[in-house]
Amino acid sequence: MHAERVKGGPLARQAAMLCQDPAFRLYLDRRRRYKHGMTESQLPDGTHNEQDARDWLCAACGIQSRAELDHDHHAAGIFKGIRQRYGRWRARAL
Repeated sequence: MHAERVKGGPLARQAAMLCQDPAFRLYLDRRRRYKHGMTESQLPDGTHNEQDARDWLCAACGIQSRAELDHDHHAAGIFKGIRQRYGRWRARAL
């Protein structure tokens, strides 16, 4: 985004907590399995770790660092959509 390092705020903290959430990482496992037509033996639950979740989230939002979420309105909107879809999945799945 900028040459200098941006400082994260509330969205960056929410994103970090989301990546630490084992249920969110399970969501990523199941989402990927569904999207790619994989079986559980091909991609078992528990495959995504915290770093994988961070990498996925940054790629999905088009950012290099979660701190950018507090400075890039487009990325923030994508993040909020991800949180909403995850919340709906969690309400049904768990």
